[in-house]
Amino acid sequence: MRYTVDPGLYALGKPGPADSVLVTANYKLSFDALRAALPGRNAWILVVDTKGINVWCAAGKGTFGTDEVVARVQACGLHHVVSHRTLILPQLSAPGVAARQVKTHTGFTALFGPVDARDLPAYLDAGHKATKAMRRKKFPLRERLELIPVELVHSLKWAGIIATVFFVLGGFLDEGPFWISASRAALGPATALLGGIAAGAVSTPVLLPWLPGRAFTTKGLWAGAILAGAALPFIGPKLSGALETVSWGCGVLAVSAFLAMNFTGASTYTSLSGVRREMRWAVPLEVVLFAIFAGLWLYSRLVST
Repeated sequence: MRYTVDPGLYALGKPGPADSVLVTANYKLSFDALRAALPGRNAWILVVDTKGINVWCAAGKGTFGTDEVVARVQACGLHHVVSHRTLILPQLSAPGVAARQVKTHTGFTALFGPVDARDLPAYLDAGHKATKAMRRKKFPLRERLELIPVELVHSLKWAGIIATVFFVLGGFLDEGPFWISASRAALGPATALLGGIAAGAVSTPVLLPWLPGRAFTTKGLWAGAILAGAALPFIGPKLSGALETVSWGCGVLAVSAFLAMNFTGASTYTSLSGVRREMRWAVPLEVVLFAIFAGLWLYSRLVST
């Protein structure tokens, strides 16, 4: 999680006193995206200390804020480096930066550039003028798909640990040889976890615009219900009975809802107050669903023995 660039002033190409000063976060992906968007150009890049957090999240959390921008401009002696008095900040840093205060404390005018770094060349060539399209953040399928691998890596790790616990318990609780009993007992929990991951971490981002509801948890519940309904004819006959079937369904819904809610932080639709409102009802619901999932599975094993 230490994917950072040292804060400070960087030269892109061979900039001179009249070249633009572009401000960004010290999250390395943000820094690299900015550099990659300006091939063959000369510019100064002022990297502020956002504690390794990307621009939008840092602006919301306060680490990409007015005080940090002011302090970094002063620490770098920027007024000795450039002849102009203009800073170009990412539009998504606006929630954390007060342009008027930056001007008051540094003498530099803070302009907010386009949402996407790839629009910077056109923005600069137009004399710091952004079109309406440059001001709007879109969230197309390609960008949503890019988020899936990271979610899968994280979720599969803890899913493997949980499935192992069910496997071991099943081996002791069911009758017969340990490995056979464990494999039979862990089938429901393992497929429920995998189904929930498929629904929450894959189906939800892919189907995001079409799933009902505004809350991501609601969308995750719909994705989980659709997947569970489609998979039940294949999984149901292999489960031990009605109790384990209900357990399996609750497991899919719990995991899918949790991962979908977690996806909120990677989307373009979030706000801190909205996240808090959703978590107040979503987290208890997810805990209850997971408790039913584990409790009914355990009860069904004890009853069968």
